[in-house]
Amino acid sequence: MPYSKELSILQKSKLLREKKIHPSYLMDYASNDYLGLACDSQLLEKAILRLKTSPIHAPISSMAINGYHPLHLDLESLLVSYFGFESCTLFGSGFLANLALFDTLVRKHDLIFIDELYHASGQYPAKLLKDQAIFFSHNDPNDLRQKLKSHLAKGRILIAIEGVYSMDGDIASKEFALIAQEYNALLIIDEAHSSGVIGDNLKGYLDYHHLPISQNIIKMGTLSKAYGSYGAFVLGAKSVTDFLFSKAKSSIYTTAPSLFDIALAHENLLYIQQHTQEISTKLQEQRESLQPLCLPQSQLAILPFVKQEQMMEISQLLLDHHFLVGSIRKPTSNTPRLRISLNLKNSKMQTQKLCKILQNALKSIGYKC
Repeated sequence: MPYSKELSILQKSKLLREKKIHPSYLMDYASNDYLGLACDSQLLEKAILRLKTSPIHAPISSMAINGYHPLHLDLESLLVSYFGFESCTLFGSGFLANLALFDTLVRKHDLIFIDELYHASGQYPAKLLKDQAIFFSHNDPNDLRQKLKSHLAKGRILIAIEGVYSMDGDIASKEFALIAQEYNALLIIDEAHSSGVIGDNLKGYLDYHHLPISQNIIKMGTLSKAYGSYGAFVLGAKSVTDFLFSKAKSSIYTTAPSLFDIALAHENLLYIQQHTQEISTKLQEQRESLQPLCLPQSQLAILPFVKQEQMMEISQLLLDHHFLVGSIRKPTSNTPRLRISLNLKNSKMQTQKLCKILQNALKSIGYKC
């Protein structure tokens, strides 16, 4: 059988991924549905009504041909007004958006400086750029400064960070935005796990650090995670989004984003806009429930382990108590870790119970935060 040997190696190293449908009674601390919008039936009905106003209900081609639909335009307009950027363009997924940013915006003689823990959707095209891509130490502005001084670009300078790092749970330093201004660099912020979750207005990295929007900022966000749908967007100067629309292969050569997902994202974003303070309060309650574990104050609580066996043991213990958490292994992360995704589907009491079980389990194996 083709690839049977490779599958056997993955099986022995406990790295084989299997498709699973988890029982509905499990308390979900594994998904990216941070605001619990993926199970809101009222928003679903509103999205269906929005879609029904259109004579077609599915994308019919690439946006570059005739797949660009009024629903796409409506969501782009909402995103522009909501976040305060000049322009927006949509993509089918976060992976496709990152592929576009790295493959399209880095031109001949340009250099891009990337956090070493940037998402795989950015790392993949970055490695194809070879010497034009320079990785700096994770969330370390000082190392970025050293790299900038030792690598002089003949063309543009781009810097790529994440607002919240999905495998470590930490928030990117404010200093990256200041460095980008100092070096007249374009700053790409992957906000997949920060937009809708952090900041006084739930608008992500810039909101969290109280930073202004400027022409050098490029914000990539997903319509999944906090926004409870699917797809992605890039916000920035009109010259940037127009260039992406004209040149990005992952937009030109793929079908336009799903109209249903666009309609659903539109309704979900309106809901967040109308209930920001209520959502913020509930998110903070969830974070405070895990405070005894000494973890970062984002929606992602990451517990790294030395041994994969310890991680799997505690993951199974939590499963026995009906708590589903993410068990992360290579190649997603270099070290095994539990990834606890706080979300508003779960109550404060449930999260406190999870914390207590975890505290006792970690104490039994001598884990120290």
